[in-house]
Amino acid sequence: MSDRSNGHQTPEGWRLAVDIGGTFTDVVLAGPGAREVVTTKTLTTRDPLDGVRTGVIDVMQRAGLPPAGLTEPIVHATTLVTNALIEGTGAPVAFVTTAGFEDVFEIRTEHRYDMYDIQIEFAPPPVPRERILGIAERTVAGGAILARPAPEDIARLGREISAMGVAAVAVGFLHSYANGENEEIVAAALREATGLPVCTSSDVAGLVREYPRFVTAAANAQTVPILGPYLARLEGWLASQGIPASVLLMLSNGGAVGARVAGRYPIRAIESGPAAGALAGAWLARRHAPERLLCFDMGGTTAKACILENSEPQLGTSFEYARQYRFIAGSGLPLSTPSVDLIEIGAGGGSLAHRDDFGLLAVGPQSAGSEPGPACYARGGTQPTVTDAALLLGYLDAPSFAGGKMPLDVDAAERAAASLADELGIAAHDVAAGIHELANQSMAAAAARYATERGVDLRGVPLLAFGGAGPVHACGVAELLDATEIVFPPMASVLSAFGCLVSPLRIDLARSRLTSLADAPPDAIEEICEEMRKEGRDLLVESGLPADVIAFRYGIDARYRGQANEVTIWLGEGAAFPATAGEALLVFEARYEELYGMTIPDVPVEVVTWRIAAVGPEPAIDSRPLVATRHSGAARTRAAWFGRPGAWMDTTVVSRESLSPGDIVEGPAVVEERDTTVVLRPDWTATVAEDLSLVAVRRLANDSTPQVLQEAISHDH
Repeated sequence: MSDRSNGHQTPEGWRLAVDIGGTFTDVVLAGPGAREVVTTKTLTTRDPLDGVRTGVIDVMQRAGLPPAGLTEPIVHATTLVTNALIEGTGAPVAFVTTAGFEDVFEIRTEHRYDMYDIQIEFAPPPVPRERILGIAERTVAGGAILARPAPEDIARLGREISAMGVAAVAVGFLHSYANGENEEIVAAALREATGLPVCTSSDVAGLVREYPRFVTAAANAQTVPILGPYLARLEGWLASQGIPASVLLMLSNGGAVGARVAGRYPIRAIESGPAAGALAGAWLARRHAPERLLCFDMGGTTAKACILENSEPQLGTSFEYARQYRFIAGSGLPLSTPSVDLIEIGAGGGSLAHRDDFGLLAVGPQSAGSEPGPACYARGGTQPTVTDAALLLGYLDAPSFAGGKMPLDVDAAERAAASLADELGIAAHDVAAGIHELANQSMAAAAARYATERGVDLRGVPLLAFGGAGPVHACGVAELLDATEIVFPPMASVLSAFGCLVSPLRIDLARSRLTSLADAPPDAIEEICEEMRKEGRDLLVESGLPADVIAFRYGIDARYRGQANEVTIWLGEGAAFPATAGEALLVFEARYEELYGMTIPDVPVEVVTWRIAAVGPEPAIDSRPLVATRHSGAARTRAAWFGRPGAWMDTTVVSRESLSPGDIVEGPAVVEERDTTVVLRPDWTATVAEDLSLVAVRRLANDSTPQVLQEAISHDH
């Protein structure tokens, strides 16, 4: 794969973004300055490249753009990595570790995520025991090598791995975060002996604690044979079409890198789609001005929630997948990889409704996906889904779904609902109403728990609703969260793909070196930082970014001496480490008190991990990019359900493209656009802002217009 010149940062030329979701693949084509935007949604296919090809050709033809005119890099978000790990379809791998530590995956951290569950279940190990091999070697915690691996032992490993039929190899040695030389020796020899891709834990996640480091290396190895070949095929197809654009991949940290870099570190893209949505939310939040905003992104397979503080998403330093209990930390497999801090909820348009073990109606987390999809897609699905319920409740217009490209089958949805209704002994309409309400309850409860764990009270916090299904459910979720304001951006269904276009190139690096904060030698700090600066600079230059535009941001993971867990703080940017020990201590104490309500005087602070983010400039995007095609259209009415069974109401139906800034839509109403539908429940009023966002406010007794609405309506974008 080749990474050609990076035009991601320049305003000239057409730019294209792709986001592969579990149900739909979204494509956004933005003209120079993003003054013209063409979008499409296609069903995600078994071979994801088929859906991408269909979408790319569609938007280019509709824009009248010849293949040679697409010169700027294509920015890509994908669920390929996530799906491979969650569904257990990753490539079979072998894992090589220090002799005597072959059982690390089984031992884990010896932590029980539920102290009182006598039937506690843990996620299965990422690599089965029979494919874990040990080799005699030893590096001590300080980085000194006591024993190097013997050539004859390495040769034995090569023969054993070749006989296993695996697709990749991961190497993880004890204390390799301090010195990865032994890992590199073995990895180089195994690459030559087996011809397989081999990754090392010190390269993928050079951090303390062998269990999460080993899991991260193993997961990376499982997905290297998936993501790399896919990106190579995509680049090959672009070349065959005469499209000169290169490919950038969206990472979980909210940045993008070149395809070749991404192919080596696919684990860093495990949350690339949700991260792109959070970045788009942050871009919009800066234009609507609230200090705190909840991004609510609901697609066909899952919903995501992310809190923005001062228009910025928070960045976590770890991620957990394959949880046995969706909302319980520690019940899954830990990954030491930077990721935008958000929560995924098993509720999407394709979430399947069923009768649970107690004989009650339940929704999700299983999804119909795109194949067969909801029953109303008429592709073989027979179980009712959240989308089927929305259709039966009058929220969706069957003939015009997906811009008329995918008309929905009302009869199929009714048959699916009736089948489940017979099992439950209730009316089919009650099933549809219950599915919709249960989905709202599930998403609101998950968002509230996510916020509470971060010390945030969501009452009164505005929502930014997007994704194909987000605008349908946003008012219901907002009411459950006691939120009174919602921003519905234009083209909300493809906003995550648009987020790819506003994301800078970025790579996050970390090195674990245990050091007293007060006594850390400046020369030693600069040596660690320079090592990471060089690596970050090299990776972004390889991705096509000029070296002279790269900025570096610095952070540390610190703790009071004797503690087992760290707090991550960020200290600024510059060509050198930007803070003195005293300045870093003040930032640490402020963050520690914010989290725990106290500090611990007279106890020394130590740094466990040093962090650097290498970041390129933000892409130049016009301040009003999401301009829809305008047309006039008369409002009409249809019956829609709002409330308990029997609560059908005459509901205004209006085309979003017919609305202009300052227009007001009173609920109950349905606002239809090409790829999504805004459902305004009774007591909600929406006003069209200057950027064509719908800013909805819930009217309560003696309620006054909130400040955020005034700013959104009056601010000249």
